[in-house]
Amino acid sequence: MISVWEKETFFAPQDIIIAGSGFVGLWSAFYLKKRNPKLKITILDKGLIPTGASTRNAGFACFGSLTELLADEQSMGTDQMLQLVEMRFKGLEKIRRTFRQKDIGMEMCGGYEFFTRDQDYLTNDLEQQIDYLNVLLKPIVENKTYKIADSHINEFGFGNIHHLIRNNLEGYLHSGKLITNLLQHVQSQGVQVLNNIEIKSFEKNKDHFDIETDRGIRFSASKLLICINGFAKKLLPELDVVPARGQVLLTSPIDKLPWKGTFHYKEGFYYFRNLGQRILLGGARNLALQDEKTFSLETSDIIQTELERFLKEVIIPKKKYNIELRWGGTMGVGHEKMPIHKEISPGLFCCVRMSGMGVALAPLLGEKTAKMMTS
Repeated sequence: MISVWEKETFFAPQDIIIAGSGFVGLWSAFYLKKRNPKLKITILDKGLIPTGASTRNAGFACFGSLTELLADEQSMGTDQMLQLVEMRFKGLEKIRRTFRQKDIGMEMCGGYEFFTRDQDYLTNDLEQQIDYLNVLLKPIVENKTYKIADSHINEFGFGNIHHLIRNNLEGYLHSGKLITNLLQHVQSQGVQVLNNIEIKSFEKNKDHFDIETDRGIRFSASKLLICINGFAKKLLPELDVVPARGQVLLTSPIDKLPWKGTFHYKEGFYYFRNLGQRILLGGARNLALQDEKTFSLETSDIIQTELERFLKEVIIPKKKYNIELRWGGTMGVGHEKMPIHKEISPGLFCCVRMSGMGVALAPLLGEKTAKMMTS
């Protein structure tokens, strides 16, 4: 049983309840409050902290690698590929305008995509591909995005690398610092964030939603926004979104690490960066796509073994290190790569299926969601 004080404060009827306190949920609350400071908003999250992908990713401020964008163009068409790139680009700009970069460990340090010698079939027309995408992207980013950077191959000390492509618009940040800064900001706006409480079901009752939780506490709200990304099917089974586990490992500090920045391989399925003098490496999900469609946050032997092989043979073949941490996070993917961002029925909204790009997409989608819910 709850007290009258709790009933009339923490559990009072709300204008908006948001499921999920990850990047999308927090940015949505941020912009909702900017549009109408008087809105009563509560965010409910099943974890003690946001534990889907927002705090369990690799911390990339990700614009997109050359082969990823070319693959997206083939599967989505040119217009949708460019739309997605523009959303990522503008989202990263919003992060930089909202927070001081040093407070969130953000640095637009640039990134690289590399090709091993067994990928020569992909690099026969590399210069033409670079010129083609640079022309397509110019209306969005103004300057040239990609250029060949083979001169850095020996300097970086990679094994079996044939080509490097530089991307000036890549960067990284500290996901934990970004999420805590967002949390502090929305709480200072008056948003209530309640953790360790999961929405189990909801139903529309005239002009409001009755929301049942695993704590036996019921909430009421005029509008409901679902932002639980890879877990969205639990509440909205009709959506084309499934979980996709991304696995990561982190090395011990490496003496005289010869490079800095973000790196991609095989359409972005492999990705790594420096975290100080440590290497943070993730990916290889393409080796077991079906197995990785799981809600589990545990790591698996097949993926971790491949990441260790890649680390030893390609990234840092002549250095000593230990593996300090391993973890997994749950992304949301589907048959299409574009996010699902819509009003499902009167008062019921969703913003999910970030396809591993939530850091960059969330600020812009949060703003779009706030406009959609208050227009």
